[in-house]
Amino acid sequence: MKKFIMKAVSLALVGAMGFAFAGCSGKSQSSESSDASAAEEQFTVEKGKLVMATNAAFPPYEFYEGDKIVGIDAEIADAIAKKLGLELEIQDIEFDSIVTGVQAKKYDIGCAGMTVTEDRKQSVNFTSTYATGIQAIIVKDGSAITDFEGLKAGTYHVGVQQGTTGDIYISDELGDDRVERFNKGADAVLALSNGQVDAVIIDNEPAKSFVAANTGLKILETPYAVEDYAMCVNKDNEVLLNKINGALDELKKDGTLDAIVAKYIPAN
Repeated sequence: MKKFIMKAVSLALVGAMGFAFAGCSGKSQSSESSDASAAEEQFTVEKGKLVMATNAAFPPYEFYEGDKIVGIDAEIADAIAKKLGLELEIQDIEFDSIVTGVQAKKYDIGCAGMTVTEDRKQSVNFTSTYATGIQAIIVKDGSAITDFEGLKAGTYHVGVQQGTTGDIYISDELGDDRVERFNKGADAVLALSNGQVDAVIIDNEPAKSFVAANTGLKILETPYAVEDYAMCVNKDNEVLLNKINGALDELKKDGTLDAIVAKYIPAN
């Protein structure tokens, strides 16, 4: 009887320990599963936010309205953020620092009327295209420059915003010695008005705004280049890239993208 009782107690203790270990094991697995889920959800630099780097001196794509950054890019990024259940945060930095900032994971996306180029694709990935841009040439009224061939054939100096495709393209065409670089497009236009440069190459929509705000300037009828705009994303963040492309596809299909562009660039 004594042996029987001892055996029963021993079995009971083993069972209890087994139950306890099973409970601990279950809790650990649940915790690991929860941690894995959280890791999957964390696809942005800061959880719950979509941090966008831009250069807010490029109307109508991004510019200040009071203390707020507005424009085509700002509204499209906000619509994407809402689709992804995130809050949009916009950081205004130098255009030339956007790609490196996204590459260094300081920002989730770069969105600043940015053209997809082979050189940039070495550093970052690009989303699907959301707008088409035209590089225009601004000159003074009465200028002898009437088209790009005339600009190229002379000894004229051209103003550009540093790091933009206008800068990249025209530097390749004319050489660095004929290109003057400025931090902002507005500074390049001011240099044109003051006679420091003979022409400015910049996106057509900002060009319209600058010409409207500065008397004595005009846009040449012949465009310099036509290009596609997209957002840049860190090469390691395929999850965010796919999510943004999915959101853009939805925004294209439901007419939101067209409505945003039409708000800032009327058809007439």
